[in-house]
Amino acid sequence: MTGPPPARPGTAGEGRGDGRDDADVIAQSLDEPELFAGLYDRHAPDIHRYAARRLGEGAADDITAETFLIAFRTRARYDTAHRLARPWLYGIAANLIGKHRRTEVRALKALARTGHDPVAASWSDRSDDRIAVQAPLAGALAALSPGDRHVLLLVAWADLGYQEVAEALRIPLGTVRSRLNRARRKVRASLSTDPAFTSALDSALDASPATAGQELSPSWTK
Repeated sequence: MTGPPPARPGTAGEGRGDGRDDADVIAQSLDEPELFAGLYDRHAPDIHRYAARRLGEGAADDITAETFLIAFRTRARYDTAHRLARPWLYGIAANLIGKHRRTEVRALKALARTGHDPVAASWSDRSDDRIAVQAPLAGALAALSPGDRHVLLLVAWADLGYQEVAEALRIPLGTVRSRLNRARRKVRASLSTDPAFTSALDSALDASPATAGQELSPSWTK
């Protein structure tokens, strides 16, 4: 077997309540490779959704497939002390997305300039009015460095906490905080002059960080 098995029809989410967490599934798949399908079933939809929001549906198919191919091939090195595999999988996906950073930035700039871009359709399940609203945000995201953009979007779009982002990107927790703070300042500076975003920025960027995965998840980031 050279890659992860395909998702099994009708099994999305299966295995969540069978007593085996992600680390168990990965460890047991070393002897029974077909069990790795359970990890795919649990996490592939979220990985695909995240990749689609950054690169579009077409690229998301490839990113998701390659993420789980790499995960399958390297699963023997997985640290089972980490019982949840989400940070590991998002880290692989982020690395792959990073290889398309020029494509991502071009798409963001196009959306910021014109209000229309093929990638934009994957950012929202609502119509063109949402796409138009995304244009100022797209410009702000395009202006971020790749590292800052990864951190901001893993928190805002993948709902990872600070420690999970640190694990995903293999960077210190302090670096996550500094990158996130810098990204927040730059996004605020880019958007605060637009009255349509002022109130949203105030409530979102100044929110209490009681739940790290939620403080940057207002409607204008979705």
